[in-house]
Amino acid sequence: MDAPAPEAPGGDSLRDAAENLLQDFEERFQALTATLSHRMEEMGNRIAELQKNVNDLMVQAGIENSVKEQMVRS
Repeated sequence: MDAPAPEAPGGDSLRDAAENLLQDFEERFQALTATLSHRMEEMGNRIAELQKNVNDLMVQAGIENSVKEQMVRS
């Protein structure tokens, strides 16, 4: 059986630094993911609000029925 290879001097400190760096990357990635999810949700809400406003304007302009009729004919 092979004996475990001796560790290089400073190996523990290098491993600790790498683990800290990876943990920092993970925390930053999670923060970015949360920010992105929040912004996507806001965008979805704005799109829904825009759709409602467009529908309201169409009703005010009296073109709601003609648009619905055109969609049914297609």
